[in-house]
Amino acid sequence: MSALFEKESLEKDNLKNQTCTPYVDKKRRLWLLGPSLPVISIAAMAGYQFGPKITRKLFAGFGPVLLHGIIPALDKIIGDDQQNPPNSAIKQLEDDPYYAAIVKLYIPLQYAANIYGAYLASRKSTPLADQLLLGSLLGVVNGVAVNTAHELSHKHSKVDHYLSHLALAPTGYNHFRVEHPYGHHRRVATPEDPASSKMGESFWKFLPRTVIGSFKSAIEIETKRLARKDQKFWSIHNELIHGWLASATFHGGLIALFGKRTLPFLATQSLYGITLFEIINYVEHYGLKREDLGDGKYARTMPEHSWNNNNIVTNLFLYQLQRHSDHHANPTRSFQALRHFEDAPQLPSGYGSMILPAMIPKWWFSIMDQRVVDHYKGDLSKANIDPEAKERLLKQYEPLVDIDSYFK
Repeated sequence: MSALFEKESLEKDNLKNQTCTPYVDKKRRLWLLGPSLPVISIAAMAGYQFGPKITRKLFAGFGPVLLHGIIPALDKIIGDDQQNPPNSAIKQLEDDPYYAAIVKLYIPLQYAANIYGAYLASRKSTPLADQLLLGSLLGVVNGVAVNTAHELSHKHSKVDHYLSHLALAPTGYNHFRVEHPYGHHRRVATPEDPASSKMGESFWKFLPRTVIGSFKSAIEIETKRLARKDQKFWSIHNELIHGWLASATFHGGLIALFGKRTLPFLATQSLYGITLFEIINYVEHYGLKREDLGDGKYARTMPEHSWNNNNIVTNLFLYQLQRHSDHHANPTRSFQALRHFEDAPQLPSGYGSMILPAMIPKWWFSIMDQRVVDHYKGDLSKANIDPEAKERLLKQYEPLVDIDSYFK
Protein backbone atom coordinates (compact mmCIF):
# COMPACT_ATOMS: atom_id res chain seq x y z
CA MET A 1 0.00 0.00 0.00
CA SER A 2 1.27 3.50 -0.83
CA ALA A 3 2.50 5.67 2.01
CA LEU A 4 -0.21 8.16 1.03
CA PHE A 5 -3.00 5.73 1.88
CA GLU A 6 -1.21 4.40 4.94
CA LYS A 7 -0.98 7.95 6.27
CA GLU A 8 -4.65 8.60 5.56
CA SER A 9 -5.69 5.42 7.37
CA LEU A 10 -3.62 6.29 10.44
CA GLU A 11 -5.05 9.80 10.55
CA LYS A 12 -8.61 8.52 10.27
CA ASP A 13 -8.01 6.03 13.08
CA ASN A 14 -6.69 8.81 15.31
CA LEU A 15 -9.39 11.38 14.55
CA LYS A 16 -11.68 10.11 17.32
CA ASN A 17 -9.00 10.79 19.91
CA GLN A 18 -8.12 14.27 18.62
CA THR A 19 -9.43 17.58 19.84
CA CYS A 20 -11.04 19.38 16.90
CA THR A 21 -9.21 22.67 16.45
CA PRO A 22 -9.89 24.89 13.43
CA TYR A 23 -7.27 24.60 10.72
CA VAL A 24 -5.73 27.88 9.61
CA ASP A 25 -5.11 28.15 5.89
CA LYS A 26 -2.19 30.58 5.62
CA LYS A 27 -2.74 30.78 1.86
CA ARG A 28 -6.37 31.86 2.19
CA ARG A 29 -5.90 35.30 0.63
CA LEU A 30 -3.15 34.15 -1.71
CA TRP A 31 -5.63 31.94 -3.58
CA LEU A 32 -6.88 35.15 -5.17
CA LEU A 33 -3.84 34.89 -7.45
CA GLY A 34 -5.89 32.40 -9.50
CA PRO A 35 -8.63 34.82 -10.63
CA SER A 36 -6.06 37.64 -10.78
CA LEU A 37 -4.75 36.28 -14.10
CA PRO A 38 -7.57 37.78 -16.22
CA VAL A 39 -7.10 41.04 -14.28
CA ILE A 40 -3.38 41.01 -15.11
CA SER A 41 -4.27 40.50 -18.77
CA ILE A 42 -6.71 43.42 -18.67
CA ALA A 43 -3.99 45.61 -17.18
CA ALA A 44 -1.57 44.49 -19.90
CA MET A 45 -4.14 45.30 -22.60
CA ALA A 46 -4.69 48.74 -21.05
CA GLY A 47 -0.93 49.22 -21.23
CA TYR A 48 -1.09 48.22 -24.89
CA GLN A 49 -3.94 50.64 -25.64
CA PHE A 50 -2.76 53.66 -23.66
CA GLY A 51 0.96 53.10 -23.16
CA PRO A 52 3.85 54.37 -25.30
CA LYS A 53 4.21 52.81 -28.73
CA ILE A 54 7.59 51.31 -27.87
CA THR A 55 6.06 49.04 -25.18
CA ARG A 56 2.93 47.94 -27.04
CA LYS A 57 4.18 44.59 -28.26
CA LEU A 58 5.52 43.76 -24.80
CA PHE A 59 2.12 44.42 -23.27
CA ALA A 60 0.27 42.57 -26.06
CA GLY A 61 2.45 39.50 -25.61
CA PHE A 62 2.70 39.68 -21.84
CA GLY A 63 0.91 36.34 -21.31
CA PRO A 64 3.78 34.13 -22.56
CA VAL A 65 6.28 36.37 -20.71
CA LEU A 66 4.38 35.79 -17.48
CA LEU A 67 3.87 32.08 -18.06
CA HIS A 68 7.29 31.10 -19.37
CA GLY A 69 9.42 33.67 -17.55
CA ILE A 70 8.03 35.42 -14.50
CA ILE A 71 6.14 32.53 -12.85
CA PRO A 72 9.03 30.02 -13.23
CA ALA A 73 11.43 32.64 -11.83
CA LEU A 74 9.15 33.25 -8.83
CA ASP A 75 8.83 29.49 -8.31
CA LYS A 76 12.61 29.22 -8.14
CA ILE A 77 13.02 32.21 -5.83
CA ILE A 78 10.13 31.48 -3.43
CA GLY A 79 10.38 27.69 -3.54
CA ASP A 80 8.08 25.00 -2.22
CA ASP A 81 4.82 25.24 -0.34
CA GLN A 82 5.47 24.53 3.32
CA GLN A 83 1.80 24.08 4.23
CA ASN A 84 0.09 20.71 3.87
CA PRO A 85 -3.39 20.31 5.36
CA PRO A 86 -3.88 17.20 7.50
CA ASN A 87 -6.67 14.76 6.78
CA SER A 88 -8.55 16.12 9.80
CA ALA A 89 -8.81 19.57 8.13
CA ILE A 90 -10.28 18.38 4.83
CA LYS A 91 -13.97 18.63 5.81
CA GLN A 92 -13.48 22.13 7.22
CA LEU A 93 -11.78 23.27 4.02
CA GLU A 94 -14.37 21.59 1.78
CA ASP A 95 -17.28 23.20 3.66
CA ASP A 96 -15.92 26.75 3.32
CA PRO A 97 -17.77 28.48 0.40
CA TYR A 98 -14.96 31.03 0.02
CA TYR A 99 -12.87 28.66 -2.09
CA ALA A 100 -15.67 27.77 -4.51
CA ALA A 101 -16.38 31.49 -4.97
CA ILE A 102 -12.73 32.08 -5.93
CA VAL A 103 -12.91 29.43 -8.64
CA LYS A 104 -16.17 30.84 -10.06
CA LEU A 105 -14.88 34.42 -9.92
CA TYR A 106 -12.43 33.54 -12.68
CA ILE A 107 -15.18 33.17 -15.30
CA PRO A 108 -16.69 36.72 -15.40
CA LEU A 109 -13.17 38.16 -15.28
CA GLN A 110 -12.15 35.79 -18.11
CA TYR A 111 -15.05 36.99 -20.26
CA ALA A 112 -14.30 40.64 -19.54
CA ALA A 113 -10.70 40.09 -20.65
CA ASN A 114 -11.79 38.31 -23.83
CA ILE A 115 -14.23 41.06 -24.79
CA TYR A 116 -11.56 43.69 -24.24
CA GLY A 117 -9.04 41.67 -26.26
CA ALA A 118 -11.48 41.18 -29.14
CA TYR A 119 -12.20 44.92 -29.18
CA LEU A 120 -8.49 45.80 -29.35
CA ALA A 121 -7.88 43.19 -32.04
CA SER A 122 -10.76 44.52 -34.14
CA ARG A 123 -9.45 48.08 -34.43
CA LYS A 124 -8.15 49.08 -37.85
CA SER A 125 -5.02 50.46 -36.18
CA THR A 126 -4.12 47.05 -34.73
CA PRO A 127 -1.68 45.23 -37.04
CA LEU A 128 -1.87 41.49 -37.60
CA ALA A 129 1.24 40.85 -35.47
CA ASP A 130 -0.42 42.60 -32.52
CA GLN A 131 -3.66 40.67 -33.08
CA LEU A 132 -1.68 37.44 -32.75
CA LEU A 133 0.16 38.70 -29.65
CA LEU A 134 -3.14 39.68 -28.05
CA GLY A 135 -4.38 36.21 -28.95
CA SER A 136 -1.42 34.69 -27.12
CA LEU A 137 -2.19 36.85 -24.06
CA LEU A 138 -5.78 35.61 -23.96
CA GLY A 139 -4.59 32.10 -24.83
CA VAL A 140 -2.85 32.01 -21.46
CA VAL A 141 -6.02 33.25 -19.73
CA ASN A 142 -8.24 30.72 -21.53
CA GLY A 143 -5.71 27.90 -21.23
CA VAL A 144 -5.67 28.37 -17.46
CA ALA A 145 -9.48 28.60 -17.62
CA VAL A 146 -9.44 24.92 -18.63
CA ASN A 147 -8.09 24.35 -15.12
CA THR A 148 -11.00 26.35 -13.71
CA ALA A 149 -13.29 24.12 -15.77
CA HIS A 150 -11.40 21.11 -14.42
CA GLU A 151 -12.13 22.10 -10.83
CA LEU A 152 -15.82 22.61 -11.59
CA SER A 153 -16.18 19.49 -13.74
CA HIS A 154 -15.56 17.22 -10.75
CA LYS A 155 -18.41 18.70 -8.71
CA HIS A 156 -21.84 17.09 -8.50
CA SER A 157 -23.87 20.22 -9.23
CA LYS A 158 -25.24 20.72 -12.74
CA VAL A 159 -24.71 24.45 -12.26
CA ASP A 160 -20.98 23.81 -11.76
CA HIS A 161 -20.95 21.63 -14.88
CA TYR A 162 -22.38 24.42 -17.01
CA LEU A 163 -20.06 26.98 -15.46
CA SER A 164 -17.31 24.59 -16.55
CA HIS A 165 -18.67 24.80 -20.10
CA LEU A 166 -18.59 28.61 -19.93
CA ALA A 167 -14.91 28.51 -18.95
CA LEU A 168 -14.21 26.14 -21.87
CA ALA A 169 -16.20 28.07 -24.49
CA PRO A 170 -13.38 30.42 -25.62
CA THR A 171 -11.08 27.51 -26.49
CA GLY A 172 -13.98 25.42 -27.83
CA TYR A 173 -12.72 22.49 -25.76
CA ASN A 174 -16.08 21.67 -24.19
CA HIS A 175 -15.75 17.90 -24.63
CA PHE A 176 -13.23 18.07 -21.76
CA ARG A 177 -16.10 18.51 -19.27
CA VAL A 178 -17.35 15.02 -20.15
CA GLU A 179 -14.18 13.14 -21.09
CA HIS A 180 -11.96 14.18 -18.20
CA PRO A 181 -13.97 12.97 -15.17
CA TYR A 182 -15.49 9.92 -16.89
CA GLY A 183 -12.76 8.92 -19.34
CA HIS A 184 -9.34 10.13 -18.26
CA HIS A 185 -9.86 9.33 -14.57
CA ARG A 186 -10.92 5.80 -15.45
CA ARG A 187 -8.03 5.07 -17.85
CA VAL A 188 -5.28 7.32 -16.47
CA ALA A 189 -1.70 5.98 -16.69
CA THR A 190 -2.64 3.21 -19.12
CA PRO A 191 -1.82 2.81 -22.83
CA GLU A 192 -5.55 3.14 -23.59
CA ASP A 193 -5.79 6.68 -22.22
CA PRO A 194 -5.40 9.37 -24.92
CA ALA A 195 -4.55 11.93 -22.23
CA SER A 196 -1.64 9.95 -20.69
CA SER A 197 1.64 10.45 -22.55
CA LYS A 198 4.07 7.59 -23.17
CA MET A 199 7.79 7.48 -22.53
CA GLY A 200 9.61 8.32 -25.75
CA GLU A 201 6.53 9.99 -27.24
CA SER A 202 7.16 13.62 -28.18
CA PHE A 203 4.59 16.25 -27.33
CA TRP A 204 3.98 16.84 -31.05
CA LYS A 205 3.12 13.17 -31.52
CA PHE A 206 1.00 13.19 -28.36
CA LEU A 207 -0.97 16.32 -29.33
CA PRO A 208 -3.06 14.93 -32.22
CA ARG A 209 -3.48 11.62 -30.38
CA THR A 210 -4.89 13.27 -27.27
CA VAL A 211 -7.03 15.86 -29.09
CA ILE A 212 -8.65 13.32 -31.42
CA GLY A 213 -8.77 10.52 -28.86
CA SER A 214 -10.31 12.65 -26.12
CA PHE A 215 -12.92 14.05 -28.50
CA LYS A 216 -13.92 10.55 -29.63
CA SER A 217 -13.96 9.35 -26.03
CA ALA A 218 -16.29 12.19 -24.97
CA ILE A 219 -18.73 11.33 -27.77
CA GLU A 220 -18.67 7.65 -26.77
CA ILE A 221 -19.22 8.46 -23.10
CA GLU A 222 -22.12 10.82 -23.78
CA THR A 223 -23.67 8.44 -26.31
CA LYS A 224 -23.69 5.62 -23.73
CA ARG A 225 -25.08 7.91 -21.02
CA LEU A 226 -27.95 9.01 -23.25
CA ALA A 227 -28.62 5.43 -24.39
CA ARG A 228 -29.08 4.36 -20.77
CA LYS A 229 -31.88 6.93 -20.60
CA ASP A 230 -33.37 5.86 -23.96
CA GLN A 231 -32.31 9.18 -25.48
CA LYS A 232 -30.57 9.86 -28.80
CA PHE A 233 -27.22 11.58 -29.25
CA TRP A 234 -28.74 14.39 -31.31
CA SER A 235 -31.14 15.62 -28.67
CA ILE A 236 -31.59 18.52 -26.28
CA HIS A 237 -30.35 16.27 -23.48
CA ASN A 238 -26.82 16.01 -24.92
CA GLU A 239 -24.39 17.93 -22.71
CA LEU A 240 -21.76 18.03 -25.44
CA ILE A 241 -24.16 19.86 -27.73
CA HIS A 242 -24.85 22.35 -24.94
CA GLY A 243 -21.12 22.97 -24.64
CA TRP A 244 -20.62 23.34 -28.38
CA LEU A 245 -23.50 25.82 -28.52
CA ALA A 246 -21.89 27.81 -25.69
CA SER A 247 -18.65 27.97 -27.66
CA ALA A 248 -20.42 28.90 -30.91
CA THR A 249 -22.33 31.64 -29.07
CA PHE A 250 -19.12 33.02 -27.58
CA HIS A 251 -17.24 33.16 -30.87
CA GLY A 252 -20.25 34.21 -32.95
CA GLY A 253 -21.11 36.92 -30.44
CA LEU A 254 -17.64 38.47 -30.54
CA ILE A 255 -17.57 38.36 -34.35
CA ALA A 256 -21.02 39.99 -34.44
CA LEU A 257 -19.88 42.70 -32.03
CA PHE A 258 -16.45 43.47 -33.44
CA GLY A 259 -16.34 42.04 -36.95
CA LYS A 260 -14.19 39.60 -38.88
CA ARG A 261 -10.99 41.36 -37.89
CA THR A 262 -11.24 39.43 -34.61
CA LEU A 263 -10.73 36.08 -36.39
CA PRO A 264 -6.88 35.95 -36.12
CA PHE A 265 -7.19 36.88 -32.43
CA LEU A 266 -9.88 34.27 -31.75
CA ALA A 267 -8.04 31.51 -33.60
CA THR A 268 -4.74 32.29 -31.81
CA GLN A 269 -6.20 32.35 -28.31
CA SER A 270 -7.99 29.05 -28.89
CA LEU A 271 -5.03 27.20 -30.43
CA TYR A 272 -2.55 28.52 -27.86
CA GLY A 273 -4.90 27.83 -24.95
CA ILE A 274 -5.51 24.24 -26.11
CA THR A 275 -1.78 23.70 -26.66
CA LEU A 276 -0.91 24.93 -23.17
CA PHE A 277 -3.54 22.69 -21.61
CA GLU A 278 -2.41 19.62 -23.53
CA ILE A 279 1.23 20.29 -22.61
CA ILE A 280 0.19 20.05 -18.96
CA ASN A 281 -1.64 16.78 -19.78
CA TYR A 282 1.57 15.58 -21.43
CA VAL A 283 3.64 16.43 -18.35
CA GLU A 284 1.32 15.00 -15.70
CA HIS A 285 1.59 11.26 -16.41
CA TYR A 286 4.57 10.93 -18.78
CA GLY A 287 5.76 7.31 -18.93
CA LEU A 288 3.86 6.23 -15.81
CA LYS A 289 1.69 3.10 -15.92
CA ARG A 290 -0.63 1.23 -13.63
CA GLU A 291 0.03 -2.49 -13.36
CA ASP A 292 -1.75 -4.54 -16.03
CA LEU A 293 -3.87 -7.17 -14.27
CA GLY A 294 -5.07 -8.76 -17.52
CA ASP A 295 -8.51 -8.90 -19.15
CA GLY A 296 -8.37 -5.15 -19.75
CA LYS A 297 -8.09 -4.38 -16.03
CA TYR A 298 -5.44 -2.32 -14.29
CA ALA A 299 -4.39 -1.79 -10.70
CA ARG A 300 -6.02 0.99 -8.70
CA THR A 301 -4.79 4.52 -9.43
CA MET A 302 -2.16 5.38 -6.83
CA PRO A 303 0.05 8.41 -6.06
CA GLU A 304 2.92 6.90 -8.08
CA HIS A 305 0.91 7.31 -11.28
CA SER A 306 1.18 11.12 -11.49
CA TRP A 307 4.10 13.55 -11.63
CA ASN A 308 3.91 16.19 -8.92
CA ASN A 309 5.50 19.47 -7.93
CA ASN A 310 5.09 21.62 -4.85
CA ASN A 311 6.26 25.06 -6.03
CA ILE A 312 3.91 27.46 -4.31
CA VAL A 313 3.52 30.18 -6.98
CA THR A 314 2.36 27.87 -9.76
CA ASN A 315 0.11 26.03 -7.33
CA LEU A 316 -1.56 29.30 -6.33
CA PHE A 317 -2.27 30.18 -9.96
CA LEU A 318 -3.43 26.65 -10.87
CA TYR A 319 -5.50 25.70 -7.82
CA GLN A 320 -2.85 23.17 -6.71
CA LEU A 321 -3.10 21.15 -9.91
CA GLN A 322 0.54 20.16 -9.34
CA ARG A 323 -0.57 18.12 -6.32
CA HIS A 324 -1.84 15.74 -8.93
CA SER A 325 -1.50 12.44 -7.10
CA ASP A 326 -3.93 13.47 -4.39
CA HIS A 327 -6.32 14.71 -7.06
CA HIS A 328 -6.38 11.33 -8.83
CA ALA A 329 -6.69 9.48 -5.54
CA ASN A 330 -9.59 11.76 -4.53
CA PRO A 331 -11.08 13.25 -7.74
CA THR A 332 -13.91 15.17 -6.05
CA ARG A 333 -11.65 16.76 -3.44
CA SER A 334 -11.48 20.54 -3.84
CA PHE A 335 -8.19 22.25 -4.62
CA GLN A 336 -7.72 23.83 -1.18
CA ALA A 337 -7.73 20.40 0.49
CA LEU A 338 -5.18 18.67 -1.76
CA ARG A 339 -1.98 17.47 -0.11
CA HIS A 340 1.62 17.04 -1.24
CA PHE A 341 3.39 13.72 -0.67
CA GLU A 342 7.13 13.31 -1.02
CA ASP A 343 6.84 9.63 -2.02
CA ALA A 344 4.96 10.53 -5.23
CA PRO A 345 7.04 11.03 -8.43
CA GLN A 346 8.43 14.56 -8.49
CA LEU A 347 9.07 16.89 -11.41
CA PRO A 348 12.32 18.86 -11.33
CA SER A 349 10.38 22.15 -11.38
CA GLY A 350 6.88 23.61 -11.71
CA TYR A 351 4.55 23.27 -14.67
CA GLY A 352 5.47 26.73 -15.95
CA SER A 353 9.13 25.70 -16.20
CA MET A 354 8.28 22.41 -17.92
CA ILE A 355 6.24 23.87 -20.80
CA LEU A 356 9.12 24.97 -23.03
CA PRO A 357 11.15 21.75 -22.55
CA ALA A 358 8.03 19.73 -23.40
CA MET A 359 7.88 21.53 -26.76
CA ILE A 360 11.44 20.48 -27.62
CA PRO A 361 11.62 16.65 -27.65
CA LYS A 362 15.37 16.22 -27.13
CA TRP A 363 15.33 18.64 -24.21
CA TRP A 364 12.30 16.94 -22.67
CA PHE A 365 13.68 13.43 -23.06
CA SER A 366 17.00 14.49 -21.50
CA ILE A 367 15.12 15.78 -18.45
CA MET A 368 12.42 13.14 -17.97
CA ASP A 369 13.44 9.76 -19.41
CA GLN A 370 16.05 9.10 -16.73
CA ARG A 371 13.47 10.02 -14.10
CA VAL A 372 11.11 7.38 -15.47
CA VAL A 373 13.95 4.82 -15.42
CA ASP A 374 14.84 5.76 -11.84
CA HIS A 375 11.20 5.65 -10.75
CA TYR A 376 10.91 2.05 -11.98
CA LYS A 377 14.41 1.17 -10.72
CA GLY A 378 15.52 0.29 -14.23
CA ASP A 379 12.60 -2.03 -15.00
CA LEU A 380 11.08 -0.36 -18.05
CA SER A 381 8.60 -3.20 -18.49
CA LYS A 382 6.61 -1.32 -15.85
CA ALA A 383 6.60 1.95 -17.80
CA ASN A 384 4.09 3.21 -20.35
CA ILE A 385 6.35 3.27 -23.43
CA ASP A 386 5.65 4.45 -26.95
CA PRO A 387 5.96 1.24 -29.05
CA GLU A 388 7.91 3.11 -31.73
CA ALA A 389 10.47 4.26 -29.15
CA LYS A 390 10.71 1.01 -27.16
CA GLU A 391 13.77 -0.50 -28.87
CA ARG A 392 15.66 2.81 -28.78
CA LEU A 393 14.93 3.36 -25.10
CA LEU A 394 15.87 -0.16 -24.07
CA LYS A 395 19.19 0.14 -25.90
CA GLN A 396 19.80 3.59 -24.41
CA TYR A 397 19.29 2.33 -20.86
CA GLU A 398 20.88 -1.07 -21.54
CA PRO A 399 22.98 -1.11 -18.34
CA LEU A 400 19.78 -0.97 -16.29
CA VAL A 401 17.51 -3.15 -18.43
CA ASP A 402 17.61 -6.84 -19.35
CA ILE A 403 16.54 -6.44 -22.99
CA ASP A 404 16.15 -10.17 -23.69
CA SER A 405 13.78 -10.68 -20.77
CA TYR A 406 11.82 -7.55 -21.70
CA PHE A 407 10.91 -8.88 -25.14
CA LYS A 408 9.99 -12.39 -23.90
